[in-house]
Amino acid sequence: MAIIINEDTKVLVQGITGNQGLFHATQMRAYGTQVVGGTSPGKGGSAVEGFPVRDTVQELVNEFGANASIIFVPAPFVKDAAFESVAAGVKTVVIISEGVPVHDAIQILAYARLNGSTVIGPNTFGLISPGKCKMGIMPNFNYAPGPVGVIARSGTLSYEIVFGLTNAGLGQTTVVGMGGDRAVGLNFVEVLPMMEADADTKAIVLVGEIGGTAEEEASEYIRTMKSKKPVVAFLAGRSAPPGKRMGHAGAIIERGMGTYDSKVKALKAAGVAVADFPWQVAELVKERLG
Repeated sequence: MAIIINEDTKVLVQGITGNQGLFHATQMRAYGTQVVGGTSPGKGGSAVEGFPVRDTVQELVNEFGANASIIFVPAPFVKDAAFESVAAGVKTVVIISEGVPVHDAIQILAYARLNGSTVIGPNTFGLISPGKCKMGIMPNFNYAPGPVGVIARSGTLSYEIVFGLTNAGLGQTTVVGMGGDRAVGLNFVEVLPMMEADADTKAIVLVGEIGGTAEEEASEYIRTMKSKKPVVAFLAGRSAPPGKRMGHAGAIIERGMGTYDSKVKALKAAGVAVADFPWQVAELVKERLG
């Protein structure tokens, strides 16, 4: 099984005629994803690399049954793009774009919640259910079907860790990128119960980083879970100098929470195995799966 997306997901690409939108649309199609087309206002009725182009999301929903969208438009236009998808009845919206104003993100998340849509991002690498569907910018070759669910705040770090899992013979059910912004859609606490309920997911990997309280909140959820699956974590930022401003908008330390030490302490108290280095994650998962 997989969570959120699977082989039946029909994906549309908002911004498909842009360089990034078109490149990743072809990569997703090459992976086997059902990419039914994309939007580019003013270019409706044309086609690009075999993808039908329409002016609106609603046209792609009506014509091809699209039920998931991935957004590659510039940050100032993301709010309108996301609202358009949600209003058209699209249930999964992945926002790749960086630099989305936080007040726009908050409004997107509120509107999606009111209408029963799930948002991943903004500023995310996307998500993938290996062997079934890919909605994102991750490299195709890294992934393989298997028993490990992965939830990550960091894109490139997750690629490294997943590659290690795959090389160790530990494929993945679904890999979810939360996004690095201050306000994002799905978080650890929302994805963890999905993976807990998925019969094919036997172990869960968290890829975190300093800043914010997402890992502490995840620790509290894991500590109180009734049916526990083994959880392994790796956190970036152990050597970050105190007081130095870091790059991610979500990497903010406040109220004594968000530091590397506070996150590790909370995770270990919840029974999570915390790796010191990325390449240790696969070893720890194997140990806990027996």
